[in-house]
Amino acid sequence: MYVVTGGAGFVGSNMVRALNARGVTDILVVDNLETNSAKFLNLVGCAIADYLDKREFLRLIESGRGLPKLTAVLHQGACSDTLELDGRYMMDNNYAWSKALFGHCQTARVPLLYASSAAVYGASEAFGERPENERPLNVYGYSKLLFDDYVRRHLPRLQAPVIGFRYFNVYGPGEAHKGRMASVARQFFLQYGERACVQLFRGSGGHADGEQRRDFVAVQDLTRVVLHFLDRPQVSGVFNLGSGEAASFNRVAQAVVNTCRAAAGEPALDLPALVDSGALRYIDFPPGLAARYQNYTQADLSGLRLAGYDGEFMPVEQGVATYVQDLLTGARG
Repeated sequence: MYVVTGGAGFVGSNMVRALNARGVTDILVVDNLETNSAKFLNLVGCAIADYLDKREFLRLIESGRGLPKLTAVLHQGACSDTLELDGRYMMDNNYAWSKALFGHCQTARVPLLYASSAAVYGASEAFGERPENERPLNVYGYSKLLFDDYVRRHLPRLQAPVIGFRYFNVYGPGEAHKGRMASVARQFFLQYGERACVQLFRGSGGHADGEQRRDFVAVQDLTRVVLHFLDRPQVSGVFNLGSGEAASFNRVAQAVVNTCRAAAGEPALDLPALVDSGALRYIDFPPGLAARYQNYTQADLSGLRLAGYDGEFMPVEQGVATYVQDLLTGARG
């Protein structure tokens, strides 16, 4: 049986669907629907064997009794709200919970593939998986870094494979429940639908208006990478998982707007024309945000490539257009 923690969430539900596409249905989904029951919608249409609340699952792994034999654990469950101020909750949910799962998987000799985050880099301007680059700006990033370090300390004496993936900015179907933490692609789509305009921040950190750049990765590409390594249990380590390309917010907004225009039978516009028409507007940062804003991220994929992944990643124009087309047809948000 495969376990997907956070399986009703954005990335987790896409993992379940990717396993289903392989013909795998012997899946135990673990999640917590107490404060966000709308996530269940992500599992509608999925084929799973069972569902467990996170607390019940944690009780079972701590007791060592009651769980079936596991094939692998895809650990996607976490508090991913970078604005969360309750450090105790964050550390318990992201660090202590992950350590307990790690211990069970090692004892049972079950591969563990887990979600880390590019938030570990924080204020850094270099994005290789090295301690000198790891400078988290919030407790979320620190909780992820602490578990990465825990895993790295145990690498020389593992009893089963453990692979951590530092997700960069992921976008795609299944993120409607995330609200303010949803991808900018979804937020731009909603803005354009509500007021025929997308708002971007003015320039910062030496970047022109809307030219701050992030590494945006489509969730379809992300699941492809994770399942690639699920098939290769000889690999362990902590690796970046992004597209390897920094794309500006202007490019994302342009892809969103022009995909909507195409659906309405309207021609595509270049960036200056979108600004002139009012479809793109630049606004000031909220007070205090510019000083702690990540103006640039780009995954260094050299570690991932050395570990054996040679697949390509969708450029942001292609991935965002595909996502927006799904949103326009009423598919999963």
